[in-house]
Amino acid sequence: MSDLPRKAVTRTARLAALPLGIAGRATLGLGKRIGGRSAEAVSAELQQATADQLFKVLGELKGGAMKFGQVLSVFEAALPEEVAGPYRAALTKLQDAAPPMPAASVHAALAERLGEDWRAHFRVFDDRPAAAASIGQVHRAVWQDGREVAVKVQYPGAGEALLADLGQLGRVAWLLGPLIPGLDIKPLITELRDRVSEELDYVLEAEAQQLHADEFADDPDIVVPRVVAQADQVLVTEWLGGTPLAEVIAGGSQAERDRAGHLLARFLFAGPARTGLLHADPHPGNFRLLKDDGPADGWRLGVLDFGTVDRLPGGLPTPIGDSLRMALAGDAVGVLEMLREEGFVKPSIELDPDAVLDYLLPIIEPAAVERFHFTRPWMRAQAARIADPRSPAHNLGKQLNLPPDYLLIHRVTLSTIGVLCQLGAQAPFRAEMLDWLPGFAAPEQATAE
Repeated sequence: MSDLPRKAVTRTARLAALPLGIAGRATLGLGKRIGGRSAEAVSAELQQATADQLFKVLGELKGGAMKFGQVLSVFEAALPEEVAGPYRAALTKLQDAAPPMPAASVHAALAERLGEDWRAHFRVFDDRPAAAASIGQVHRAVWQDGREVAVKVQYPGAGEALLADLGQLGRVAWLLGPLIPGLDIKPLITELRDRVSEELDYVLEAEAQQLHADEFADDPDIVVPRVVAQADQVLVTEWLGGTPLAEVIAGGSQAERDRAGHLLARFLFAGPARTGLLHADPHPGNFRLLKDDGPADGWRLGVLDFGTVDRLPGGLPTPIGDSLRMALAGDAVGVLEMLREEGFVKPSIELDPDAVLDYLLPIIEPAAVERFHFTRPWMRAQAARIADPRSPAHNLGKQLNLPPDYLLIHRVTLSTIGVLCQLGAQAPFRAEMLDWLPGFAAPEQATAE
């Protein structure tokens, strides 16, 4: 690839061909079944081929196609196990890699943004990308003062590609919807489109990252690399080592899984409380587990990529904590009233408070116990309960509304839960909520603290 494929007609054609390819394979599969092969064997083959085609296209196009694939990847844990295998490998590939931009294009971009003498800023610059993601790729280098740094260079034409891809993906959402039971694809794509301008703005990303780096500078658990330099569509930050969370998911010990999951949950709740910002791209490629020779409770979590954040000056909204606390206390009427006040239930909708509580309690189980074990079977059970048209939860869920102010918070929370289930993490998540989620602790408990 010489560049990010920018021509709208080319990108649109490749995305639009996805349903045709899947339909063709389905026809071929029918022929194979008629020819005597078992339905199970043919189905598994079709699922593998569909996963390979879908995510190969998403990865190669980068832009919005790959961004969507990365967001979708964290929901892999919700897939039924018999179909999860083919999709799992294909989805995981999108979390930390994509076909790279050639060195000549990278050099041209650096010359344009840092000046013709751009090499003077570095003692060493590695032309091989350390990571290639949806709108830019990262190169490892040594800054002029001797610090190891990560140099993030945005692909030319990234903005145009993002908008074009997400528009086309919106038109084929019917194809993508069945991949993840219970997940409504269209609002997800709409929300991603709304965030395009922020994601492309490396000035905003640098500000958000440095704010986190300052806040967590002396933190024993969370590490955020400091910003070294920023110029237009180039961002230079301190290098962060450690083990990518994708590797922990693939083959980490239970101690690694538990520690990574515990700190991921802590960052979800503590980040907004301490910085007024919510890191809104929680896929495994953006996190590192920093281990040493000491016990697991001393290991730290490194956090990358602050291109998408939600601005929450008061931290996470207090009604989230209030409604969780009331639900766990069995206050069905209070929960329904709060959902109405916040816009989750429209004035014209009549709901039974006890039915609402029955809908919520299985989902909020992690907040009810001292230690919770996030697993793929648990997430699949929640997804199936909501996706099954015969389920009371499905019918009630259709009557709920997601207010705009909560859209990104909802997506980030679900995504984080997806990663926790991929990790199979067991940890005291309730304690993190008591410490950091406004409204969750009982008023007298919060006052005492």
